[in-house]
Amino acid sequence: MTARLVGATLAAGAAVALSAATAVPALAQPHAAGGQATVSVLHGVPGLTVDVYAGDKELIPAFKPGTLTDPMKLDAGSYDIKIFKKGEGPGGTPAIEKTVDVPAGANATLVAHLTADGKPALDAFVNDTSKVPAGKARLTVRHVAAAPAVDVRAGKTPVFKDLVNPKEAKGEVAAGTIRADVVLAGTETVAIGPANVNLAEGTNTVVYAWGSAKDKNLALKTQTLSGMHSSPGGVPAGGSGQAASHNKNVPLAALSLGAVSALGAAGLLFRLRTSTR
Repeated sequence: MTARLVGATLAAGAAVALSAATAVPALAQPHAAGGQATVSVLHGVPGLTVDVYAGDKELIPAFKPGTLTDPMKLDAGSYDIKIFKKGEGPGGTPAIEKTVDVPAGANATLVAHLTADGKPALDAFVNDTSKVPAGKARLTVRHVAAAPAVDVRAGKTPVFKDLVNPKEAKGEVAAGTIRADVVLAGTETVAIGPANVNLAEGTNTVVYAWGSAKDKNLALKTQTLSGMHSSPGGVPAGGSGQAASHNKNVPLAALSLGAVSALGAAGLLFRLRTSTR
């Protein structure tokens, strides 16, 4: 896998890792004053460590596969990102250079990962932060691995079926700890796990299946979003009526393919433009 290919997948992910947002305000273009976004990034491309720059300023040295950044507040605007194979910047030629636009109001996770057939890709997932009923937790599973369709099981019972890259499935369950694993769809062949997943009340626990089945490095990564508690006996309310309507309260065993949501619109969160330089 070339540094250029991997660099292409990481260009937008790099922008959201601007933990030095207060230190590099000049990076934002004039239209950056329109609010902020909350963004995390997962580096899910196995086998390559990179250095990330904005202009000539190093932002993320030695960004390693399997790394998930903390959520960050970024000013909306454009960021000029350069990606180098570890140790080759900033004097060398970047493997990729992108201008990344970050829109206001977004709460999302960018995932640099492999497609089902092993090619580098970048997908933006909208994080559901609508209210969760009292005593419940939201479970979200995202398939971002170079692997075929899978079933996600809890206690050896399939709860999400035929999940394909790069789709997600989600539902609300009783808070607590589940024993989860990932199997090839329709089989008992375990691809990842088992692992204990703690589903705390009022949270959205996001589980990523990433890596490559061919290279035998499939793994799970967990992200937890909190602060979505509802008052006991209260009526759950999302940011809008539409958001609330997706807040399904269903038994864990009842979750199925119907919970899988398409992510085509999510890609609109982050537009990538190749710089003409």
